[in-house]
Amino acid sequence: MSRNVTQKLIAAHLVTGEMRPGGEIGLRIDQALIQDATGTMVMLELEALGLDRVRTETAVQYVDHNLLQTDERNMADHVFLRSACRRFGIWHSRAGNGVSHPTHMEHFGVPGKTLAGSDSHTCAAGSLGMLAIGVGGLEVAMAMAGEPLFVTMPEVWGVRLTGELPPWVSAKDVILEMLRRHGVRGGVNRAIEYHGPGLATLTAMDRHVIANMGAELGATTTVFPSDGQVLEFLSAQGRAADHTEILADPGAGYDVRDEIDLSTLEPLIARPSSPGNVVPVREAAGEPVHQVVVGSSANPGLRDFAVVAAILRGRQVHPQVSLDVNPTSRQILADLAKTGAITDLIESGARIHQTGCLGCIGMGQAPAVGRNSLRTFPRNFPGRSGTHDDSVWLCSPETGAVAALTGEITDPRDLGPGPPEVRRPRAVSAGAALFERPLPPEQAEEVALSKAPSIGSLPELDPLPDALTLPVVLKVGDDVSTDEILPAGARALPYRSNVAALADFAFTQLDPDYPERARAAGPHAVVAGRNYGQGSSREHAVIVPRYLGLRVVVAKSFARIHWQNLANFGVLALEFADESDYDAIGGELRFEGLREAVEKGTELTVNGMVLRHRLSPRQRAMVLAGGWIPLVLRRG
Repeated sequence: MSRNVTQKLIAAHLVTGEMRPGGEIGLRIDQALIQDATGTMVMLELEALGLDRVRTETAVQYVDHNLLQTDERNMADHVFLRSACRRFGIWHSRAGNGVSHPTHMEHFGVPGKTLAGSDSHTCAAGSLGMLAIGVGGLEVAMAMAGEPLFVTMPEVWGVRLTGELPPWVSAKDVILEMLRRHGVRGGVNRAIEYHGPGLATLTAMDRHVIANMGAELGATTTVFPSDGQVLEFLSAQGRAADHTEILADPGAGYDVRDEIDLSTLEPLIARPSSPGNVVPVREAAGEPVHQVVVGSSANPGLRDFAVVAAILRGRQVHPQVSLDVNPTSRQILADLAKTGAITDLIESGARIHQTGCLGCIGMGQAPAVGRNSLRTFPRNFPGRSGTHDDSVWLCSPETGAVAALTGEITDPRDLGPGPPEVRRPRAVSAGAALFERPLPPEQAEEVALSKAPSIGSLPELDPLPDALTLPVVLKVGDDVSTDEILPAGARALPYRSNVAALADFAFTQLDPDYPERARAAGPHAVVAGRNYGQGSSREHAVIVPRYLGLRVVVAKSFARIHWQNLANFGVLALEFADESDYDAIGGELRFEGLREAVEKGTELTVNGMVLRHRLSPRQRAMVLAGGWIPLVLRRG
């Protein structure tokens, strides 16, 4: 039987279920990735589970999100994370090593392996021929404890690439073209697999750009074959021995098909405030620009920074523009220094920041109110930048660099026949990163977790009651992101280890009074439109409302990771059988015989409306128990 790459990877790791789209499957996980915005909760979950040592082949904790140390809380979390790494047998990547996704790709990514990460952009590792899936922190904790990772078996969406990218067009424009065609819901319950002759022209880091933003399409993951480009990347890292060729079989089929002729693409840009709001740059030309930020896991490669330096070489950034450069790994920063690119950037007027996520999750670099900020980032959801009334656009490094020169959105093709030549080092600085190895088991057992007073504990999760009368405390529209449910940024994220303090931020971007009303109401419900919970895998967006009393969310549809996170923490996710009922729902919802209805069926009649759930038997047991951890502890 001919199989595509996705099917091969799934079949090699299948533990439970069948490879039929729509059914639940369990996968053996080889590697785990954690970052600090989600990692403190993961470590508290490992502690609650009583884990002695992680069971995956490799687990790495990255400190890349919360790098602004404006008081003691972020550093206290960093100390806690290092102690947990030493206790549980996890690699520790210190602050300054870089953003988790490109850094993991450089040092730990292995073709053919599975990777579960507590970050939605974990799918970027699909660029190496891995099956890499972003999930909630609790699912990563369970995978590290040796449990399978459960996902809905996706359809495989084959995207055939032909041709070669023209001058001034790069990998970011490929994924923006996918978003232009299909929007932020186009990849739901699908794994995107790129194939075809056009792949030969895309480097492993080009593929990283495309795979990373598969998350913005709502896809379960993105997969590329492991071919000569992957071997070339691993060889440059001194890891050629980690390469395994993984190609689709001749005649392999796909559930869904699409095709992109790379030679026909032009520079694209996503308007505020959605990654799916994509237009050609020429249609937005002339819009004034006040900030350009280069970096993030969406454009993390050496070329992405070097091309900006090449465009700016010998020129000055426009006086009204702040050009901010966030190198994405210690290795890339070292290579930019070796080639003189850092000097080119500094002399042009750019500001060089530390390696990390920074502005991508609102940790600094917040733009002025209503002033256009162009970013090579994956997301531009409202307020994610740290500015409530922001105006963030998503673009390629070429488009950003040219806008920094002109002070307005400009089609980069107007600058000339092609971008200047990029300088590359003779050898990459593969040894620049600083990792701390896991301790041997006998030493790890002696390590105590270092918890500052700012680090709290998981809230107690009670079972689902049989009868509930729930006021609808909040009603929201379509495409609500987890950044709007529980914001990132410099104000909120320092409290990520303290659920009670984070509660003051829940839903405040949509309704500043939600925390107060939720506390007054106690158990309550939230009603939403389509694609509720898109974006970050941050499980705080469930834990915090659950702490405030959220028991049920009724929506037209849910984003994959958030839907699973709701079940993980005992919140019942229901969907309208008739979407027109959304307009009428309000007041309060009365549930009787709820436990039996959840356990035995998929439909409930509430207030005369038919509501449905898509929970597997495993997920039903979790919701009934109040969450996954209570279920595990009850079973012993």
